[in-house]
Amino acid sequence: MTRLRYALWPAGLAFGLAAEWIGRPQLIVLDAAAGFALLFLGLMTWSRGPGSRAGAIMFAAGFAWFLGTLWPPAVFWHRGPLAQLLISYPGGRLSSRLQQVGTGVAYGYAAVAVVAGNPYATVAFALGLVALSAYRYVAGTGPERRARLAPLTAAVALGLVLVAGSIARLVGVGADLVVLLAYDLTVCLIAIGLAADLLWGRWAQGAVTGLVVNLGEPAAGGVLRDRLARALGDPTLVVGYWLPEQRRYVDEAGRPVDLPAAGAGRAVTPVDESGQRVAVLIHDQAVLDEPALLSAVGTAARLAVANARLQAEVTARVDEVEASRRRIVEASDEQRSRLERELREGAERRLAHVAELLTDGGEPLADVRAGLDMARAELREFARGMHPVTLTEHGLRGAVRELAGRSPIPVAVAVPAARFPPAVEAAAYFVCAESLTNVAKYAAASQVHVSITQEHGPLIVVIADDGIGGADPSRSSGLRGLADRVEALGGSLAVDSPPGGGTRVTANLPCG
Repeated sequence: MTRLRYALWPAGLAFGLAAEWIGRPQLIVLDAAAGFALLFLGLMTWSRGPGSRAGAIMFAAGFAWFLGTLWPPAVFWHRGPLAQLLISYPGGRLSSRLQQVGTGVAYGYAAVAVVAGNPYATVAFALGLVALSAYRYVAGTGPERRARLAPLTAAVALGLVLVAGSIARLVGVGADLVVLLAYDLTVCLIAIGLAADLLWGRWAQGAVTGLVVNLGEPAAGGVLRDRLARALGDPTLVVGYWLPEQRRYVDEAGRPVDLPAAGAGRAVTPVDESGQRVAVLIHDQAVLDEPALLSAVGTAARLAVANARLQAEVTARVDEVEASRRRIVEASDEQRSRLERELREGAERRLAHVAELLTDGGEPLADVRAGLDMARAELREFARGMHPVTLTEHGLRGAVRELAGRSPIPVAVAVPAARFPPAVEAAAYFVCAESLTNVAKYAAASQVHVSITQEHGPLIVVIADDGIGGADPSRSSGLRGLADRVEALGGSLAVDSPPGGGTRVTANLPCG
């Protein structure tokens, strides 16, 4: 491609001189100046890298200019690539359907000499070009808008000349030479102005700003790959996300992404975060051929990838919270049913039996007293399960020691005497109670250690046994309920239970 660009310099000069020599147009010097400005300034920007596609389009407009000088039926052909240059400036890529339609209409207008020579069609062409350029300018923001000021100015200047010439023809004013002079001069100045703007580099800042805005605009819709493709003007763009655990790239749908082979005409731009590969962009080689733009796009894409990952994490967190809420509701319903059942089958049944004894009057008073004592004991145990009196009166140390005293397995307790917020104490107590219950039922342990400490703010609760291990929190409604209770306070619950290695339950409870 580089050799071709170098070869186009002498070829363009020769073709332009030949066209002017053979065609002998009016205002031959100005005609040649406009054509060579489009040719050589287009080649210059094309060769320098920044805005290379815009430079190529400008060169095509110059070639079509001299073709029209050489062959009269092609006299208006240069207006097609000239309109494309203004519509797609600064990147030279048609990144929206409106730009594609506008460019197609411009080429259709320029290709048919009868249409392009019609003053009404020319006025419509000029007004449409100005309107589309103005729309792109208004739609831009900040540096992006400033970058689009140059093509808007050029479109307005070209439109004024075309409209003035068409009006002159419609009213019959003989000003063809003046109109031609103004037209040639306007095209020449447009080529000089746009080339200077491209070589200056302001367009790159505007293009990058547009890219960042496009990536961050929620209303843009679509997945990250689609928004990047629109922003860069490359519909073949592929975004591959790196999965370290699987050592491969996948797209947003989880499908494998293979890197192109060398010489396949595709470029690979890595996206790194803190020295770690997070994604790659697979794209047309001409899309990111400017180092400054490449760096800026990498930064923008990195932000977009991080944002996409953050959104995925937030979505997962919301799903987790919703699942937690469902479990809390289900647990509440289950708890109410269990309480109702325990009351009906336990203390209520015993009290009913005592009432029968009193009614019959045939039982010794000692039996009645024994029944009442049992009912009172069950009610105390029931109340303790809801919220133990010991926890309220004597704090966490007294309540945990009481739990340890009722456990069928020896329990070593290390709990500070300090008091903590009621919600924190309750959560710590129920973590200990549920864990000790699970140890007694399933662990086959010979001893348990309960440790509660406060380090740098949070309360750390650890219950460790030497049992058979293998506890699965996902299959234990009790452990899930504990996790919900702890997380509701902003804490966390972890269960480490390797098979044969005992079980260790750790709760981290903020005390602030």
